[in-house]
Amino acid sequence: MCGRYAASTHPDRLIEIFEADEVPDSTPAIGPEGLAEWSRPRWNIAPTDMVPAVLERSREAGDARLLTGLRWGLVPSWSKSPDGAARMINARLETVDTRPAFRKAFAARRCLLPADGYYEWRDANRSGRSYKQPYFIHPDHGLMVMAGIYEYWRDPRDGQWLVSCSIITTEAIDELGLVHDRMPVQVAGENWDAWLDPKLTDPAAVKALVHVPEPGEMLVRPVSTKVNQVRNDGPELVAPISLGE
Repeated sequence: MCGRYAASTHPDRLIEIFEADEVPDSTPAIGPEGLAEWSRPRWNIAPTDMVPAVLERSREAGDARLLTGLRWGLVPSWSKSPDGAARMINARLETVDTRPAFRKAFAARRCLLPADGYYEWRDANRSGRSYKQPYFIHPDHGLMVMAGIYEYWRDPRDGQWLVSCSIITTEAIDELGLVHDRMPVQVAGENWDAWLDPKLTDPAAVKALVHVPEPGEMLVRPVSTKVNQVRNDGPELVAPISLGE
């Protein structure tokens, strides 16, 4: 599972990395940095937040690659309301091509979700007090590019469109499995074009594009319990701590 993550790369850098053609103004919410909510640096992204995403859409002149904001927590097109979105933040790689809520999106609406890393929690005990100890899991270098899917939902009350997404997960490799038994799958740079191609619809071919990290590729470190509160944000949340402190 991935239930909280960090994404702090500036949108200008994301445009350069992913060679985006467009950056639509998908949300009017502007933060103190003068950036849209989805594009400002954040270290405690939670379900139903707007998140940066890279996707491709067909245009008359050809496919266009977009850097835009999507709401985290997929709402299927047939849903009566978006109320269950917080339960749809992850889609299992093993069933994403067969589960009704995800299969159409997996076939033709895939996205890349850039991140610094993500958080998981383990039960812990200190001085007789039980608590949830957070860990930050991140690449040993570079950007983490998570495999995602997205979907359109139209509100029957006012006709407004909501575009939402899920992160695809799989079984965690050994050292990550000690913290949690699931982890996000990623997409290597050489497969970005194919992953984003809406014309590629064969489930087996699409699944072959995902990257499951090898042992040692992702690093795990304990971090402050401040991340447990969604209202807390800032780079100090990913700073390593000593569990002996």
